[in-house]
Amino acid sequence: MNRALLVIDVQNSFTVRPYWPWCSNPGIVEQVRPLVDRYRETGDLVVWILHTEPGTGGPFEPGSPHVALMDGLEPRAGEPVLVKTSRNAFTTTNLAQLLTERGVTRLAVTGIQTEQCCETTTRLAADLGYAVDFVIDATATFPIPHRAAVADRPFAEVAADPTTLGVQDVLARTEYALAGRFATITTVEEHLAS
Repeated sequence: MNRALLVIDVQNSFTVRPYWPWCSNPGIVEQVRPLVDRYRETGDLVVWILHTEPGTGGPFEPGSPHVALMDGLEPRAGEPVLVKTSRNAFTTTNLAQLLTERGVTRLAVTGIQTEQCCETTTRLAADLGYAVDFVIDATATFPIPHRAAVADRPFAEVAADPTTLGVQDVLARTEYALAGRFATITTVEEHLAS
């Protein structure tokens, strides 16, 4: 076993946020599950990661019932479930130690959000020497408002604003930023075939 699948923040916290209706991949569980099944079949490691934001009182608050994997995803005995408080999955967890102890050299990254926790984890993993496969269609993201946009608008207005970066542009930007530098960009189908 020298591979690990990272399932990053595929949790219910996102589904109760006002921007969930604009999710690029609301059926993300259907893309992640076949990868989980394959990694289990091959005896490779599956690592589940949940994001928390202590002190916020919102859906990412530790202890919130929303800080749970989405329906259809269930860790098996022996599969680590890590809880992080940073954008990347390494800084506030023992992920690096866990991967080292298991002899992992190659990672597949899936999860929410494409350009935040998934991309940040990928960049750090590459810097740490891991080969990384970024499974782009097993990630999800949301429209991003321009830095100069008016704050606290209803998300429907944010999504309709022509200065907002749409989800397809976010996905494309992430592919361009990571490909050949930090990761191999792949799809679920391609990754399962490799």
